[in-house]
Amino acid sequence: MKNITIFKKLNWVSLFSVLFLLGSCTKDLDIVPQDDDDFTSEIFFQNPNSYKQFLAKIYGGLALTGQSNVAGSSDLGSGPGTVDEGFSQYLRGYWQLQELPTDEAIIAWGDPTIPDLNTNTWNADNIYTEAFFARIFFQIGLCNEFLRETTDSKLSDRGVTDDLRTQIKMFRAEVRFLRALSYYHGMDIFGKIPFATDADLLGTPPIMKSRSFVFDYLLSELDAINGDLATPRSNEYSRVDQAGAWMLKAKLLLNAKIYVDIDRSADALAAINQVISSGYVIASIPYANLFKADNNTNGAQNEIIFPISHDGLKTASYGGTTFLIHGSSNNAVAATLGVDSGWQGFRTRQEFINLVGSDARVNIVDNSDPASITDTRNFDQGKKLIKFSNIRSDSALAQNATFPDTDFPLFRMADAYLMYAELAAKGFGDIGIAVGYINTLRARGGVLPINTSDLTVDFVLDERAKELYWEGHRRQDLIRFGKYLDGYNWQWKGGSQSGVSLSSSNLVYPIPNKELIANGNLTQNTGY
Repeated sequence: MKNITIFKKLNWVSLFSVLFLLGSCTKDLDIVPQDDDDFTSEIFFQNPNSYKQFLAKIYGGLALTGQSNVAGSSDLGSGPGTVDEGFSQYLRGYWQLQELPTDEAIIAWGDPTIPDLNTNTWNADNIYTEAFFARIFFQIGLCNEFLRETTDSKLSDRGVTDDLRTQIKMFRAEVRFLRALSYYHGMDIFGKIPFATDADLLGTPPIMKSRSFVFDYLLSELDAINGDLATPRSNEYSRVDQAGAWMLKAKLLLNAKIYVDIDRSADALAAINQVISSGYVIASIPYANLFKADNNTNGAQNEIIFPISHDGLKTASYGGTTFLIHGSSNNAVAATLGVDSGWQGFRTRQEFINLVGSDARVNIVDNSDPASITDTRNFDQGKKLIKFSNIRSDSALAQNATFPDTDFPLFRMADAYLMYAELAAKGFGDIGIAVGYINTLRARGGVLPINTSDLTVDFVLDERAKELYWEGHRRQDLIRFGKYLDGYNWQWKGGSQSGVSLSSSNLVYPIPNKELIANGNLTQNTGY
């Protein structure tokens, strides 16, 4: 990461504590200490810097896969019965599950079970859903252990100074946010999920909690930590502040009809207005610069509310923006993106190309490749897009041609503007303000303005695709707008080249069979 130094040998965390918050969720992953010089938590915490080092490990878990970068030291273990380290990276897993089953992306690789994501035909043995499930709960386990080790009584026993206690109070709020973020991703993707907090005893198999339970818990948790988080834009870059928590709350409330079958639009509007008035702005830079290697300093940081931070020398993994840049290109295009190779992975489908038309925000690679895809394994079919780049906005090369410096904007202000517009189109908020927000984004992207009469629900869905494509929103958006199961088809949806309607079971992914076997408290989602 660019401001929080990655702490690579958090040895004691590899021991007893992350074996895990959940007695089952990593039982099959064989997590073991990575070094021979492991030591106890009390020795570790004798160093006052250890608290921030542990915090950095948790933030780093969104970008990294293990203790020593790249390969051979996955946090989730290695060897038979474990998931591939590159496949298991947090952002890569999240992105694949949100984008590949939609019109925005399709991947050419034939690795076992990844083609099933293209065609919405996965089952409970899918390697990629299994990997992301494991990564989510590894993150939650780290968060729970940090909170166990920073209670008032433990800090008193260690003689922690008042100044450090003040810092740790904010660290704890940030960790609770990061735990909430992972639980949000879990309940969005899997629906009901296993649940445990720092109050639960280690090694106790967790019980399954409903989506409704997790939804209510997250809203309560986000309200509880609000006063202890840094005020907007006052924290170090890449660390969360109050605006990040407000954005997560707004996301929950906007999707409440899907999650708990209750319309919370009015509450969502209030949370979005908090975000919009927080001090983050729409960056006055070319749209493409939002996704370049210096997007932590080129002005994009004024818009990015919460990034997953990458550094070509410190966060070397085959996930994150490494995957997004290499994976979207061949060798010829890779050179223009500042990376040393193209992996010929994903491109977009013809329905997305038809949707975006000539919108200048969507940078289509100038080639003769057909938009239609008859062979999902043929990378030369389907239009190629340029979104993320490892080139700086001044055209200089980044630090490393293999591992990019480019940060991933998990939350940015443009999304908040579009969320406001969506609510306004549904009768909440001010239509005039919403049109102004839309036109601000379109002007920055070099697109003509719209009129008030243009603002409809369907228009906002399309506008979200044009502004936010490949940022991990599309599956959730299509579900919320009622276009994921039926009413809108794309090539290879449901396994048919022309696209077919999906079963309601596709609204969530299955609980991995490995987890069901390991923990009898867990139950499968309907339809799997």
